Amino acid sequence: MAAKKSADKNLKITLVKSLIGSVPKNKKIAESMGLRKIGKSVVLPDNDSTRGQIRLINHLIKVEDAE
Repeated sequence: MAAKKSADKNLKITLVKSLIGSVPKNKKIAESMGLRKIGKSVVLPDNDSTRGQIRLINHLIKVEDAE
């Protein structure tokens, strides 16, 4: 059970740069995460798929631990 608790971490992801002029793939990634407007924040689970998305659009977003 203790391993499950550490997997329950969440990340707060905020869009800080515009998607205008971005690569279409990056636009789709941001929109699939729920980021459509600058300043919009979402809380997503800290798992491998979310980390992969963050890695691809890290120049457009700010990531911090969610409490």
